[in-house]
Amino acid sequence: MTWLAFAFLTVFSWGVYGVFLHSGQTLMKPPGAVDVDPSLWRYKAFLFVGVAYFLVAVLAPLAMLLAKGAAFSGYTGRGMGWSLVAGIVGAIGAFGVLLAFGAKGKPPEVMAIVFAGAPVVNAVVSIWLVRHEIDWGKVNPLFYIGMILALVGGGLVTLHKPNPTPRPKQAAVQPVPDSPSPSPAKQ
Repeated sequence: MTWLAFAFLTVFSWGVYGVFLHSGQTLMKPPGAVDVDPSLWRYKAFLFVGVAYFLVAVLAPLAMLLAKGAAFSGYTGRGMGWSLVAGIVGAIGAFGVLLAFGAKGKPPEVMAIVFAGAPVVNAVVSIWLVRHEIDWGKVNPLFYIGMILALVGGGLVTLHKPNPTPRPKQAAVQPVPDSPSPSPAKQ
């Protein structure tokens, strides 16, 4: 597969991530629970996100490395350090999404802001790291326009997302009292 196919795999996976995480959080509430702290549901949902990360991000690469005979050799301190930092900021971001849901944010709002803002942050940080190697006079203005459009697009999706149409309340059905049955006609 090409890099673009993997990128679209990620777009799909991360695109449904917020919806699934929100569902997991709301479905974590025990049936009939009344006085349970709702933050517990978020933490329990995040715990299972961690279990999934362990399965996908630890066991899967370990199996691939074992298959290639490279599981326990060739690690560098700097590589491990930056990879650990990447995992920490990724987990903090995932936890931030969960906390945003807990503060009454809905997946279309929260994820639109996250996924519109993240590419801009990525571009700014990536460029800052190599800022001395860039000829700023040759940067295409469309780059800046693209970042602005990403932010505006995220804002527009958040502000103008379609909301479910409220269902009309059904009028309470009043029971009709039994009417006395007609007495047989006298002859």
